[in-house]
Amino acid sequence: MNNKNVFMGYTRSDLTNFLIVMILSFVAIPLLVKTDYWYSSILIPWLCLALAAIGQQIVMGYAGQLALGAAGFMAAGAFACFNLILRVPDIPFFVALGLSGLVAAAFGILFGLPSLRVRGIYLMVATLASQFFIVWMIDKFGWFKNYDTSGIITAQDIVILGKPFTSPLEMYFVILVVVTVLTVLAVNMARGSTGRNWMAVRDMDIAAESMGISLLKTKLQAFAICAFYCGVAGALFAFTYLKSLEPVAFDIKLSFKILFMVILGGLGTISGAFIGAAFILLFPVLLNSIGNNVFHGAIDATIISSIEQVVFGVLIIVFMIYEPLGMAKLWGNIKQRFLRKRSLQ
Repeated sequence: MNNKNVFMGYTRSDLTNFLIVMILSFVAIPLLVKTDYWYSSILIPWLCLALAAIGQQIVMGYAGQLALGAAGFMAAGAFACFNLILRVPDIPFFVALGLSGLVAAAFGILFGLPSLRVRGIYLMVATLASQFFIVWMIDKFGWFKNYDTSGIITAQDIVILGKPFTSPLEMYFVILVVVTVLTVLAVNMARGSTGRNWMAVRDMDIAAESMGISLLKTKLQAFAICAFYCGVAGALFAFTYLKSLEPVAFDIKLSFKILFMVILGGLGTISGAFIGAAFILLFPVLLNSIGNNVFHGAIDATIISSIEQVVFGVLIIVFMIYEPLGMAKLWGNIKQRFLRKRSLQ
């Protein structure tokens, strides 16, 4: 009975899990978490990076296109949102957020065109151009930065219906609403005909084309949606976490970090984006805590950073060989074993 579809293809278990997550996110966390540190340094960046990882999941995990340059699309969305709020009087924040995602989506379509001719590592190198071009364009032309010579621009306050959302808790709720809506949309796309087209192109594009699936439409659609998600994530990242805008914040390291989130979390799973983002974000915090509390600061910060990179590299190799579906699959296996033991008792 638990596996019976009860609403638009979702099982009762799916709806129950969604309800539990919503209660935890909107009720339990605000009641239990009282310190601004957890919102400003953990929860807000986690949600922003998880949203960008969902975009990377769409183009890489579902459509099978090796793309690198998510941080470039995040930069496009962040600076587009800044300029829309600056230059369009009284524009609602959510409208500016959506338009900034569309600006990033336009770049996604432009730099997704090479996917029609090349694939694999060659496509990754080609899409890497988006990272350098977008950051270079923002840095080169002063209009995007409102001709500010300091190099760092203070982001405007988030104002919704005349009310400024400036405290960490208020910004957390703003991000949570956006991430919830876009995550539900991503799940629906992945489970529907759009997702089936992506996976058909991923598994065997020649066979998919012979079945009537347009490679041009499907691939560019995946790149556009990926860039849209990254653009919205970049705007939220700048306005709520960084609270400033500078091209250096969206460098190639951030693109690799998002790529690691997708690989470690699990390719082709929306939940893997959240799991991978949590691991990438919290693991350095754990290492620093061990270095400070266990070794009392005897280990240099550069050594801790090197250990972090080594661990990430080893984990990526291990997961690519033994568990390509990443931590999401491991978590699913643990739940199945627990339920199996429970049913046998």
